[in-house]
Amino acid sequence: MMDCTDRHARYFLRLLSRRALLYTEMITTGALLHGDAWRHLRFDEAEHPVAMQLGGADPAEMATCARMAADAGYDEININVGCPSDRVQSGRFGACLMAEPQLVAECVAAMRAAVSIPVTVKTRIGIDRDESTDLLYAIVESCRQAGCTTFIIHARNAWLDGLSPKENRELPPLRYAVVHRLKRDYPLLEIIINGGIVTIAACRETLFQVDGVMLGREAYHSPYLLSQVDSELYGDAVEPCAREAVIERFTGYVDREFSSGTPLAAMTRHVLGLYQGMPGARLWRRVLSEQVRRPGIGSDIFSEALQAMRNASPRSAAMTN
Repeated sequence: MMDCTDRHARYFLRLLSRRALLYTEMITTGALLHGDAWRHLRFDEAEHPVAMQLGGADPAEMATCARMAADAGYDEININVGCPSDRVQSGRFGACLMAEPQLVAECVAAMRAAVSIPVTVKTRIGIDRDESTDLLYAIVESCRQAGCTTFIIHARNAWLDGLSPKENRELPPLRYAVVHRLKRDYPLLEIIINGGIVTIAACRETLFQVDGVMLGREAYHSPYLLSQVDSELYGDAVEPCAREAVIERFTGYVDREFSSGTPLAAMTRHVLGLYQGMPGARLWRRVLSEQVRRPGIGSDIFSEALQAMRNASPRSAAMTN
């Protein structure tokens, strides 16, 4: 979720669900060791539980970055062994690491020796057009022996040549049965499935086969989906928060950040999908996108967007709930 789940997005998503475990966008060891580490590590206490997803391939560097993440207060560190982009491959991490299961295990061992918080692994079910599960099982077994007990499995292969990252999320076929079998073969491991699951009903059905479900871009582009998580998946006696109430709560955060110099667009871009599928959703997105750089505008842009939606449709009650 690079360029998506930054700290502003995570704060907003937390307003929709108290229970969902939130993940950072993938952060590379180079960014932490040689860049502005605080910019990448910083998060709001309200985001808990929150995990850092780390990209890298050097066990010593991964251990150092794990300590940085633990010291910053993260609840989990996740190793990305699933991203197929060319930029990631050139750094020898992401999905190309599936071909080096022992190296991934060495990273797990080094990180676990450095921190007390959980170290988890996110991977694909294979690479390129090879539909065998040999690499998947090699990754899981080597990392299990290194002490990892939680694996997030994107149920597609990663095709490392010829596809864009977007195409890699859509074209390699989903093979849920592979992940289901992995859970049966490793009943004591926590197996979480990812890929192509877009409704809470599908999550609930999937949980009969595995231990958890990771929602990626669907949760980002249609975030109100998360408002059902606490009640429908965790059984909490809570009513989903109305969309307008979520925006009202987010406004306080936006005001604080804006007054300290955070660009308004860095925050408003994460709420464009809040009304996805609702009457007036296009107007909501248009106002937030077109007016965000208008001189003098601040968090009142949300009120303007809501008013535009009300003016365009008599079904204002439906739009703001």
